[in-house]
Amino acid sequence: MDANAAVIALSALAHPGRLDIFRLLVRAGEEGMASGEIARATGHVPQTLSGNLTILGHAGLVTSRREGRSIIYTAAYNHMTSLLGFLMEDCCAGKPEICAPLADIVTQAACCQPGPLQ
Repeated sequence: MDANAAVIALSALAHPGRLDIFRLLVRAGEEGMASGEIARATGHVPQTLSGNLTILGHAGLVTSRREGRSIIYTAAYNHMTSLLGFLMEDCCAGKPEICAPLADIVTQAACCQPGPLQ
């Protein structure tokens, strides 16, 4: 990922509503969620939700697909991974102990544990 793409993604996430939507979609997994489900879960009105999903989509963080009459939104895990990699690529300054706590966070993350979503 280049710096421009990272700035676009971070800018899209730098809004409480969009961050909530993105985190919800990350938790939803590869199945994703219909826009109506997202609206109910986040309390967004349709116009606001649509605008926020469009911004997240343009930033490459969310993808959509049509299933019947519904549009299903999914977190773009590959883009999320690229963004996290970009943020971490210069980490540690040759001192791995600086970044070691981040490995613990990944290991303990709810998404990485077996079992149902919380």
